[in-house]
Amino acid sequence: MVESGTLVYLAYGLYLLWLLAGTGDFHLHRRTHLPVTSGVRESALHGAQLACVGAGVLAWLSFVPNRLLGTVLVALAAVHVLLAYWDTASADGVRRIAPVEQHVHSVLDACPWVFAVGVLVMADAGWQWVWQPRALSVWIALVVPAGVLTVLPWLLEFAAAAKCRRMKMNL
Repeated sequence: MVESGTLVYLAYGLYLLWLLAGTGDFHLHRRTHLPVTSGVRESALHGAQLACVGAGVLAWLSFVPNRLLGTVLVALAAVHVLLAYWDTASADGVRRIAPVEQHVHSVLDACPWVFAVGVLVMADAGWQWVWQPRALSVWIALVVPAGVLTVLPWLLEFAAAAKCRRMKMNL
């Protein structure tokens, strides 16, 4: 059996790999000139996907992990899937989505489900919201890397797409 401390380090390592996959995805978007091809529409969908995932992480940081929280996380993962489909559909035929980008998307799509199911499996039996925020060090360990590795690249992508859109409108 895996000790709980080992499980925590394993989960944190997977979380960081997930964030790095997000960083890689934004790098691949730049390589295919997303701001000038699929632009604001696709980037806005990326922001919505980040919001779904971020809401789940913030909820886990704030509440006791129980069946209610696990169910909410499953719902957020389902919304993430719908947004991911819409995202790919909006880019299809507009910019090249290379096989490596599709594989990165596989990681990004699977992780919300792993997180949600993990919470459900390890959850308390309760079905109510119980406010119990994690320690500040846990917040920092999860939020700061997410901000640097995914939110900042998305903001840069969205700003570049908005700038290209304004330039196109002025032509």
